[in-house]
Amino acid sequence: MTPLARILVFALCIQACADAPSSPVALRDGDIVFQTSRSAQSQAIQAATHSAWSHMGMILVRDGRPFVFEAIARVQLTPLDEWVRRGEGGRYVAKRLRDQALLADPAKAGALRKAAMAFEGRAYDPYFEWSDDRIYCSELVWKAYDRGLGVKLGALATLGSFDLTSAVVKAKLAERYGDHVPAGEQVISPAAVFASPLLEEAR
Repeated sequence: MTPLARILVFALCIQACADAPSSPVALRDGDIVFQTSRSAQSQAIQAATHSAWSHMGMILVRDGRPFVFEAIARVQLTPLDEWVRRGEGGRYVAKRLRDQALLADPAKAGALRKAAMAFEGRAYDPYFEWSDDRIYCSELVWKAYDRGLGVKLGALATLGSFDLTSAVVKAKLAERYGDHVPAGEQVISPAAVFASPLLEEAR
């Protein structure tokens, strides 16, 4: 191999390593992953919640391979590496229950999976309504844990309780609701789930 060829191969290897998402831990069923989305509404969510985390999902392992169960255009399973690449800079954080005995029980782990999969195929909810007709990302995870395990990950809030003062938030609210913002609508944000004392960083 010529010196030039060696340099080209080395450069390609470096690029491949940079492009490939890495998982710092072995992820398990029920782990919750958070990222900064590059979606059109991400900046508004970050500004309203004072948090970098604007999208999230729950890990479900199939045939030894981690997938993210998430609400985007619809509720679906997405391969972890694909999900990671969609986020800002390929960065994400994984959290899991502090009480790991809960999901060590096969019956409870199955109940969580069943509660989550009941939402599969539902359309994404851009209006953040607290019904089951359409689902947004943090609502999906919160309801799966609540209904599957009786665990409430994060405090529910009202839409009006968030910081709605920035221009990017006002523009997104006007786009979605016009002059009738449902300030009293019950919601759960990625930031609230991330801050739950029932979770710890996966290690």
